[in-house]
Amino acid sequence: MEKRKSIGEVTHYYGDLNVAVVKFNRTVKAGEKVQFKGATTDFEQALDSMQLDHKAIEEVKKGKEVGVKVKDKVRAGDEVYEV
Repeated sequence: MEKRKSIGEVTHYYGDLNVAVVKFNRTVKAGEKVQFKGATTDFEQALDSMQLDHKAIEEVKKGKEVGVKVKDKVRAGDEVYEV
């Protein structure tokens, strides 16, 4: 497998909502495909739903934390990689 570049990190996870709060270290657009990877986490998905202050957004700037709807459980500290 090729070396993937980390583009963010999970800071919180809300299991009842299936939402991860991710702090991105580069600009990311809605629809990009990413991989969530951690000690017990490893899956890929498209960023279909991103929210900032409870409002849907199409793009997140570097350094911002946004809510991302995830298809599986993630944990604080999990890395987010570009696919």
